[in-house]
Order: sequence, then C-alpha cells, then structure tokens
Amino acid sequence: MPKNANDFGAVQDAMENWWAENAEPVFDPANPKVRLHHPTFGPEEVMALAGQMLTTRVTMGPKVQALEEGFCSLLGYQNGVSNNSGSSANLLMLAALTTTKTEDYLRPGDEVILPALTWSTSLWPIIQRGLVPVLVDSDPLTMNVRPEAIEQAIGPKTRAVMTVPVYGNACDMGAITAICNQHKLTLIEDCCESMGATYDGKPVGSFGRVGSFSFYFSHHITTLEGGICVTADEDLADMMRIMRSHGWIRDVKNKDRWLSEDLGYDERFTFVNEGYNVRLSEPQAAMGLVQLDKLHGFVAARQQNAAYLNKALSQYDSFLKPQKQTENSTHSWFGFPLLVEEAAPFSRDEICSFLNENGVETRPVIAGNLARHPGTNLFNYKTSGTLEGADAVMDRGFAVACHQSLTADALEYMTKVFATFFDTVRST
Repeated sequence: MPKNANDFGAVQDAMENWWAENAEPVFDPANPKVRLHHPTFGPEEVMALAGQMLTTRVTMGPKVQALEEGFCSLLGYQNGVSNNSGSSANLLMLAALTTTKTEDYLRPGDEVILPALTWSTSLWPIIQRGLVPVLVDSDPLTMNVRPEAIEQAIGPKTRAVMTVPVYGNACDMGAITAICNQHKLTLIEDCCESMGATYDGKPVGSFGRVGSFSFYFSHHITTLEGGICVTADEDLADMMRIMRSHGWIRDVKNKDRWLSEDLGYDERFTFVNEGYNVRLSEPQAAMGLVQLDKLHGFVAARQQNAAYLNKALSQYDSFLKPQKQTENSTHSWFGFPLLVEEAAPFSRDEICSFLNENGVETRPVIAGNLARHPGTNLFNYKTSGTLEGADAVMDRGFAVACHQSLTADALEYMTKVFATFFDTVRST
C-alpha cells in the first residue's frame, strides 16, 4: 500500500472521475442499444482489486476465506469452497463426490440424472469423472427439469440427480428432494445462474449434498472469473479444499483426520488425494467482498425489471410466453427468457433478428437441448423419455436483458421494439 494513505485516496478520486467521464452508458437514446449484460462492478471494485495488488499478497489467503464466509453468511450456507470459475465449481464438487475417500462416493458407471436443457459444464464433469449422464426433459414454460421425468429415469444404476434452476428460477425442490430421499439418491445442485433464488424460503444450493455458483463477469455478482461450492457436509467441504489445491491438506478445517499417521513431513506439503489447481486469487476476493454488499440490491433490481417486462409483454401472450416462475419460490432473473408459441405466425429467428437489428440483444436459453450438440455424442450418455420440452426451448426460446442496470428509458425502448415487431406481424 502507498506510504501516504492520502495518495491512495487521490488515486481513488482520479479513478472515480475517469469512470464518470469514460464508462459506457447503460443506454443512449441517441444510439439505442439494450445489451444482455452491463458490468456489476465500478471504481469501488477496481480500487479494491488494485489495493490488494499493492499489498503483493495475491495468492489464495485471508481475503478468499473472508469472501467464502461472507457469501455463506449472507445467503445462508454452512461451508463455502471458492474456486476459479463456476465450471470449476461443478468439476470440483463432482470430483469430491467420486473420490474413494468420500463417504458414500459415486463410482465409475453410476448414472446421474440431469436436464437436457442446461449448460455444457453441467454435463462435462459428470463424464470426466467416469459417471454416465442421463438426460431428461424440462417443462418448456418454467424451463426447469420435470420431477416426473426424473422419477421415470431412475434405474438400477442411478445414484444421483443434478438440478439446474434455469435463469434464476428455482426448480420444484419439494418434489425433487422427495424423489431423492425415497430412492436414496445424492442431490447435486448446479445453481451457477441462480444466485439469490429461493424455494420455500430456502436458498437454492442448500437442498442437496452440494451446490455450485458462478462469479463470472456477466452473472449476478462477479470476481471477473470465479465460483464457489456450498455444502453442509463438513467432510465433503474439506475434500473439495484438498482437491482444489493439488491434493494437499493445507486448507482443511479438520487436519486430525488426515494426520492420524505421522509421516515425519511438513504438513503444509502433505498430499492425501488427487487434486487440481482451481483456486481464486486474493485480488479477486477483494473485489468480490465489495460485490457481496450489492447482491441483494442487484437481485431486487432484476426482479423489478422482470415485473415490468412481464406486464408490458402480457398483451402478446397468445404469441409469446415469458418464463413461468416456479410456485413457492423467489426468482433472481439472470435474464428474461421467452418462448415463442408453436402456433405463432413468426419464428424465434424472425423475432430475434428484428430485436437484434433494432438494438435489443438476444441469445438462446443456455445451451438448449444438449443431446443435440455434436460434442455430447462423442461420449457415453443416455436419454430417458422424449426431450420435447428441451427441444421446444432450443427451437423457440430466447432471452433478453433483465440486468440490474436497465434504466427506465431502456425498458421503455425494449417494449417499443417489441410493439413495432407485433404491429408488423399483425399487418401482414
């Protein structure tokens, strides 16, 4: 840090002035563009990151631990194990669940049921750890896995279920946890899009044995890249800490379990399992600690924007359906997903082309039906039942912006572009 604290204050003032003068506006009426994402961070986060860099303490340490504890305290989890991406979070929790040192571990060839409508890094860690994914269908309106599809897919090799609350919409966790309990299945939650969402007043990620979240730059809060695994299982949390960092025990909470035999060696460099290096850095954690204080405000803004869009677009309900919120839940609105009705006189591509050409960015809903992607067919996987719902979202679904920085002008412009499109449809 600077020897003179006032010098750092001057740098911060200069940064704030630069940001005010040079940061790209959220929405410019003279050149209207509604982007899918607007950064959640500003000068405060940049200065936190820079300040940590100036200490020269950059590898995982007390700031990372503070972020893990702050995240768990804010959202209601017991143990948090941070890592360098949401994708790594998924890999880390699957790795910890498949090592022989974990109680009731998953074995090669065991089957894991998950929705076909998801992101690729929900699927890859299952394959990478020697398990067999079983892809099942989703409800095209909630866009979440159907509990009955899970139940129908259960077979003699089924050992686990992975849920994916799409775009911040909680799955029907009442039905799904009941199924898992009845059949003694491990429940895994990939919540990388759904920070701040709840079901029955309980945060997503806390229903299963382990859950994951992402701190990617376009998500609810960011550490640029980053992720975190959450669990109430103390031993599983320690296993993830071991596998996060080379397989050593340096960061575990319960060292006695691993030091029962005196190796006559420095415990900081004692390796007890396989491992990766997927750690978060101290500057990223410093940035994340600033972001944590803003999370609830960001989620509230997204909910308010979604309410506006739901109301504004309801007049087109016979042609266009917004994502249906799961009953007894709070939605955290990663984006605003929509489904073109099958009987509509226009295609998904036609409305998306019009929106994009008029400055309202669109994108597909996650990866659509993963069973249709060429990469999936390189590996051993199964499907159960038809995947009609996942196909419907892949063929007719898209999303527009719902981020925390949308202005009233931007929301009004979005609705005007939709209105212009539907005026065109009605006149043909």
